[in-house]
Amino acid sequence: MNCRFCHAVLNDVFLDLGAAPPSNAFLKADSLDSPETWYPLKLYTCSNCFLVQVGEVRSHASLFDDDYVYFSSFSRSWLDHAARYVDDVVPRLGLDGNSLVVEVASNDGYLLRYVSARGIPCVGIEPTASTAEAARAAGIETISSFFGEDFARSFASERRKADLVVGNNVLAHVPDINDFVAGFSAILTPSGTVTVEFPHLKQLVEQRQFDTVYHEHFSYLSFSTVVRLFASHGLSVWDVERLPTHGGSLRVWASPDGTRPTLPSVRALLDDEREAGMLTASWYRHFQDQANKVKDDFVAFLIDGVRSGLKVVGYGAAAKGNTLLNYAGVRGDLIRYVVDASPHKQGRYLPGSRIPVVDEKTLRNDKPDLIVIFPWNLRDEIIEQLAYAREWGCRFVVAVPRLEVM
Repeated sequence: MNCRFCHAVLNDVFLDLGAAPPSNAFLKADSLDSPETWYPLKLYTCSNCFLVQVGEVRSHASLFDDDYVYFSSFSRSWLDHAARYVDDVVPRLGLDGNSLVVEVASNDGYLLRYVSARGIPCVGIEPTASTAEAARAAGIETISSFFGEDFARSFASERRKADLVVGNNVLAHVPDINDFVAGFSAILTPSGTVTVEFPHLKQLVEQRQFDTVYHEHFSYLSFSTVVRLFASHGLSVWDVERLPTHGGSLRVWASPDGTRPTLPSVRALLDDEREAGMLTASWYRHFQDQANKVKDDFVAFLIDGVRSGLKVVGYGAAAKGNTLLNYAGVRGDLIRYVVDASPHKQGRYLPGSRIPVVDEKTLRNDKPDLIVIFPWNLRDEIIEQLAYAREWGCRFVVAVPRLEVM
């Protein structure tokens, strides 16, 4: 296996989670008697560019298919995040009715709705039919396609080039990362800007966020590697922001070479990663032990709870929860069901564990003793939403970065 960025041979294992089904491949009731396909879930570190990555054991087209069930608009905090971004980027870049904003992996139009509301022309690029249809229903022009250099050149030729390209939580999701970033260069105007957001590898390691590893995430990114990646395609990173989203993310701002002066934030974060040791192979060698510690503590807690007669359920049918459940070998005997706000997931079953996904009404009627919050990055939002559960003595639990009962 070779590095998907620099093509060096990969030998160093970063994390081995055995095997798992794709984390968003939710099951319907009529498929419970059929087998699931499990794929290796092993990550490697490139000793040359330090990109952490998983092999493409299943094609990205099959991972992001017409039955894709993740809809961004079901998280209030994520919508608020998108609104704040638009409030910031419009005046910063001087966007107006003559500009064009393109969002790659635009999902259900969660962000472009705020762009459109300002009278700024915008187009979403979204390969999954279900979310693209939802975006169009909300009045957002959406092209159903994967993004890459060929698509970008065709779009720029047939339409026009973009003043702003947005890519939130997508850079890690593409198997051909060089083709993807080359697409940014091809679709931007000479003075245009691309912003990308992605979980920061430094936070993943320091906060033991191994559950964010799944087959849809082909790459796990440091800032240093992203700067090098963008530079190889004629894009200069000129600003970077540290964000709390997804357990600690980065927002990177880049433009064609020579367009904008580099801000001090770029050097500060590069220095921070270097001082932390992220440019040395040894920094990447001990994460397996951290993941095992989280897994072992979680399983022991669940077993103790069930043996004590406690009724344990989950909240949030998130992909990260599926990684944790399948690596830990947790099934319906330890967690009875998982509540989720999305009707696209309700009535289905989690991949691998086959734990049923139900609506919130079930929670109110059942009155469990413990609720395990799987999307721990949204814990405050979820605890506030489910505050009524405290009336019957229910407690909330998170497993990452360490087991915590609230």
